[in-house]
Amino acid sequence: MEDSKKPIDQYVVRRQRLHELLIALIHQQDDLELMDCDAPSLDKATNLQKGHDPASWLDRNKRILNQYQALVRSAVTLDALLDSEQSQSV
Repeated sequence: MEDSKKPIDQYVVRRQRLHELLIALIHQQDDLELMDCDAPSLDKATNLQKGHDPASWLDRNKRILNQYQALVRSAVTLDALLDSEQSQSV
């Protein structure tokens, strides 16, 4: 029974470690922007009146999403390095 619980415990520990690494990486960011959830209207007349450009909104959110993905990939890479260091020392 304990053997079946061990992989679950390792998964929980790894997930927690990834979470902590990601939080540490986020804290190192000087100006981490949040995505803009208010999509601009695709109605050209409304956009011209408000001065919103849907393309710039999409570009900005894509850039922010890429930054988040880079942080997650960095956390996963750091976790894999830590994991390999631990397995080599055992």
